Amino acid sequence: MEIRNLEKAMDIFAKLMMGESVGASGANAKLYEEYSHNAEVYDIFCEMLKRFDIKLYEYNNTLFISGGPSNKVFGYTNEELRKMMGLRTNKELFLCYFIIYNMVAAFYKDSTALSADYLRIEDVIRQVDNSFASLIDREEGIVMEQAAENTFKALALMWDELVAATVDEKIGRAAKNSKFGYVKIVMNFLEEQALITVSGDRYYATDRLKAMATNYYEDNRSAIYELFA
Repeated sequence: MEIRNLEKAMDIFAKLMMGESVGASGANAKLYEEYSHNAEVYDIFCEMLKRFDIKLYEYNNTLFISGGPSNKVFGYTNEELRKMMGLRTNKELFLCYFIIYNMVAAFYKDSTALSADYLRIEDVIRQVDNSFASLIDREEGIVMEQAAENTFKALALMWDELVAATVDEKIGRAAKNSKFGYVKIVMNFLEEQALITVSGDRYYATDRLKAMATNYYEDNRSAIYELFA
């Protein structure tokens, strides 16, 4: 192993960990070239990611990283996510997970390309409504004892009991007393994580989200269901 190659691999790792962009253009273009064309740099860098349980995604000749599912340092625990999103219980957090899943599903019908240029909160609400529709029997109803036996049914009931939106939320507030408010909480969080950008009432996927969707979502889209097994 050449010391120079080790240093270059560490430089790439450090830049990404500090939130900088490493791609074919920009200030770190030379590091991206090392990653793309120097086999030893690539191997060392990938081994570092593996040891730290960090996932690597590439989109538009740009590298993106995210903490792996077992990463306690660079990822988030449920407790940390609840605090960041202003939630009290894991049930509320799991509903937000499900909203995120449906938001991605609304953007992508498959993992190859965006099927929507942008989404509005109403689009995400409609997607979640459709996902939960089969779990709610309007004629027979769902009681809490039945819902408790199946977490998805519990979330469906929780969602179904929410009003569509309140007057205050329609002007941009995020709260837990409506469907609009829950989706707004999720969108605010995703914007903070540089996964979406917002213009007016339109939400656009960033290259970071596109990288994660095209490289990860298709192979792991069933993983969310394991949370509720």
